[in-house]
Amino acid sequence: MDSTPSLFDMPAPPPWSQEQLQALEALRTAPLSQMAPDWAATLAPLEANLRQLGAMLTKEYDAGTRFLPHPTLVLHALGTPMAQVKVLIVGQDPYPTPGHSVGLAFSVDKRTRPLPRSLNNIYKELSADMGIPPAAHGDLSAWADQGVLLLNRVLTVAPGAAGSHRRRGWEEVTESIITALAARKQPLVSVLWGNDAQRLAPLLEGTAVIESAHPSPLSASRGFFGSKPFSRVNDLLTGQGAAPIDWALPVN
Repeated sequence: MDSTPSLFDMPAPPPWSQEQLQALEALRTAPLSQMAPDWAATLAPLEANLRQLGAMLTKEYDAGTRFLPHPTLVLHALGTPMAQVKVLIVGQDPYPTPGHSVGLAFSVDKRTRPLPRSLNNIYKELSADMGIPPAAHGDLSAWADQGVLLLNRVLTVAPGAAGSHRRRGWEEVTESIITALAARKQPLVSVLWGNDAQRLAPLLEGTAVIESAHPSPLSASRGFFGSKPFSRVNDLLTGQGAAPIDWALPVN
């Protein structure tokens, strides 16, 4: 797991902008408005659950503890229409270091330095697998733009406290997302890194699934390195009649 500063070492969080506060209110009152329309239709039966999660996040903010990512980015992954998704990569929860999490699993803002160690290991495997040099930044949005759903199992976290928002309701939402993807009659390849992600495999029965160890420094050498997930994804996509992913990231 990536090392993170202690919660007690964190400086007092700055006030949020009006845009962020409006997004927080939307998470509490109208969460479906924060995602692509087809995702909103798919998740409409869970609107009450999403509102409860928004209320939980509002309490976190009111208590002064905040949460990550900022509310404008909590549902960022669902900005990619469901109809466009052809690859699912499952993460655990957002990076707990302030400024790192952007609502896409494993991705960070282009300005973030140094890169998280899990992401560095992903780049190492990408280079070994596809011959693509590691990017100088950690912004994976170019993958999302091609239909790669970078979905964390839990969509929020307290700063400096990895796993702090587990078992608060996000798991039911993300399981519904994954179940809905598997039920479509469209090309889909899912990548499950680590035990947490692999527990979701039964939801993906009947679809193409790639499993390996997690890219964390604690486990990458136990089966992640050498697993060739990127070329395997592309082979499975083309076998389903879908275009492969261009895994090379823009320089800027």
